[in-house]
Amino acid sequence: QIDDLAEVDYSLSSSPAVFQPFIDLDLKGIVFPAGNYTDSPYVAASFTIPDQSDSMLYLALSEYFFQTSSFAYYTSGAFNTTIAEETCSYFNINTEIFGSIIPEVAKYSVTPNPVMLKLMATEIPIISLEQDSFTVEIQGSMEVLAVLPDSTTQSLFTMNIAANTSISLNIFDQKLMGSLCLNRLQFSLAHSNVGSFEVLLLENILSYILQTEVIPSANAKLSKGFPLP
Repeated sequence: QIDDLAEVDYSLSSSPAVFQPFIDLDLKGIVFPAGNYTDSPYVAASFTIPDQSDSMLYLALSEYFFQTSSFAYYTSGAFNTTIAEETCSYFNINTEIFGSIIPEVAKYSVTPNPVMLKLMATEIPIISLEQDSFTVEIQGSMEVLAVLPDSTTQSLFTMNIAANTSISLNIFDQKLMGSLCLNRLQFSLAHSNVGSFEVLLLENILSYILQTEVIPSANAKLSKGFPLP
């Protein structure tokens, strides 16, 4: 069990290979949604560890391990989150801010209303493994909703998001830990209830929210680490 959302199978995929100077152990390394051992859409490719003898133990993780992790957490809804009105209010983000850019938003109330944001991944994030790190391409959406005085919500608009991130890796206390860095972020308008508008004018606000709220939250989870065999 990794956490409430995912589990990992480290069982042997073949019999141990015993040689005079070392032993090879091939482990499955499949991550799956907690309580739901389902087949992932990926196929594991064989690989070998470079011939080295400076350490007692060498551990290699293939791209397949991270791909199944991406699939498991996507299936479990880990990439979906809601940024509550209290958080947006803390950063002084409300309908008045959006109304200064989108005139139609200002019609919802004379006084500023709080907003909330719903973010979700719309596709399984794509993993590309590199030395000591990997990149994650995330396709998602962000819905901006006004919170009205009677506590109901009104959807203002929805943005498509394309994010390129890097996760640097390290091992500590028998856990694989990561640190997320946002490299590139692109927005496009998916749907609007407040008319068309220039997306570029909102990019700074939306990027600021992701950098100050979503990225730190993701790093807090990554710092808990993946248990290693």
